[in-house]
Parts: sequence; C-alpha cells; structure tokens
Amino acid sequence: MAGNEIVNDAEGAKESREKLVFRGLCVDFLILVPETIAVILSGSAALLSDVFKYANEVLATLFALMIIRRMKAGGKFTYDYGMGKFETLTRIITGSVMGVSICILVLFTIQRLLHPEAFDMVAAYIGIPLMIIASIADYHHWHTYQHRSRQDPSPIMESQWRLRRAKTFSNLLLLFALSLSVLCIQYDWAHYIDPIVSFIIIGFLLFAGYREFSSSLPDLFDKTLDEELQIVILRELASSFEQYNEFHGVRSRRSGSRIYIEIFLGFDPEQKMGDVQDFTTSLKRSLESRIAGSVVSIVLSQG
Repeated sequence: MAGNEIVNDAEGAKESREKLVFRGLCVDFLILVPETIAVILSGSAALLSDVFKYANEVLATLFALMIIRRMKAGGKFTYDYGMGKFETLTRIITGSVMGVSICILVLFTIQRLLHPEAFDMVAAYIGIPLMIIASIADYHHWHTYQHRSRQDPSPIMESQWRLRRAKTFSNLLLLFALSLSVLCIQYDWAHYIDPIVSFIIIGFLLFAGYREFSSSLPDLFDKTLDEELQIVILRELASSFEQYNEFHGVRSRRSGSRIYIEIFLGFDPEQKMGDVQDFTTSLKRSLESRIAGSVVSIVLSQG
C-alpha cells in the first residue's frame, strides 16, 4: 500500500508538471503569432530577434513537454539512463537551433544597422501591449515553476523557470525599446534603437545557447555531479576510510529528477562479507539522504 501511494504521488507530480509546461507553451504560441504578424508588417529587427528567441524557447518547451509525457507514459525503470540521454540530446538540439538563429539574426541586424530605417509605428501598436502581457505571463510562470522546482526538484522544471526568468527581462527590455522609439521618433538617432536592441536580444540567445551546450555535454559523457556533490561523496568516504582498501572512482548519470551514482570500492579479501554489506548499506543510505534525488550503488571492484 505504501509503495502504491508513493507511485501515485510521483505520477501526480508529473501530471502537475505537464499541465504547467503545457499552459506555458500555449501562452507562448498566443504571443508568438501576433508578434510574427507585427514583424511582417513593420520589419522591426528587434521584434524579429524576439520572434526567433520565442521560437527557440517554444522548441525547448515542446521538448520538455515531450520528455515529461514520455516519463509519465511508462517504461518504469527500463530506460532510466536512456531517458536522461534523450533529455540531454534535446537540449543540444535546442542549442544548435539557437546557433543557426543567431547567424541569421546577426546578418539581418547588421544590414539594418548599416542602412537604418525610420521606426514603423505598427511595431509599437502591436508590440507594446503584447510585451506588457508577455512580461506579466512570464513573470507568473517564472515564480510558479520555481516554486514547483523547489517542491519536486527536476532538471526540466529548473531549466523552465530559468527560461521564464530570462524571458521576463527580455520582454521588459523590448517594451522599453519600443516605448523609447515612440517617444523619440522625431530624432534621427532613434532609428538605431531597433537594431541595437536586436543585438542585445541576440546576446540573450547566445548566452542561452551556450548554457544548453555547457550543461548538456557533461551529462552526455556521464559527468553529472557538480563539484560540491563530489566533495560530499569524498568526505563521506574519507570519514570511513578504514572500512575499505581501495577507491576506484565515481560514475554518475542523470535521468529526469534522478541522479544515479556508482561508487567503485575495493575491499580486503579477508574481510567478512557481512561487514562489507553493512558498510555499503550504511554508505548508500547516508549519501542518498545528503544528495537529493540520488540513487547510490556501491560496486565491488578490483584495481
């Protein structure tokens, strides 16, 4: 009965995450469509950059939703490591798409900077109210996702609330730029506001793409543990060094909200198996209590 209750709680948490991410995806689509229309009508470089940014963020959110649904659909523990690799690969794909988007945007923005055009008020008529709505929506999602991530830690939810935080500041920046363009429309220098803000938004995309690659590649090569978590393991091993003879390393993998840790230890052949079992069980429980979401395995090995 207790086991069933735990499974049901976990499934309920996944359903809640799915609803939250799906709701955010719907809001993104509702903002992306009119913003794309504004770009077509006005030719704004800043809005075009934001459309590319939104499209990449929609792709990232869509991948996150796919992963959550796949984990919810089942497989139980059959593909624990495989799902982690799939999650990592989707982040690399998202980062690659961001890279292509950045190249296109840089070329377009340089062209607009070399040949500035007068600000089109259509961009303001559609963009200003749209950015106000988007800022409010993303700010709400930012805090909702962050609260859920604290309650139920997950790489997906953590990346989602960080994404919403970046979007909130990006929306406010674009809102400021559009408002400034309207207020200063009579000045020639105001023609440069649009492409300059476009470069700043490109910077957001560049930073986001770098984060996707830098955070995904270590997981892809089974280098999941942060340095502070490695220190936790080493301290635990150092405090009981008399219980084993050799330490052959640590290997880890991430899958969803779980971190799978394998610790390779060598023992004295004369040591009783019961003592070895007691020590490994104690070590496993201690580490799992100190590293949230971890599943620790102690592997007996020889040098």
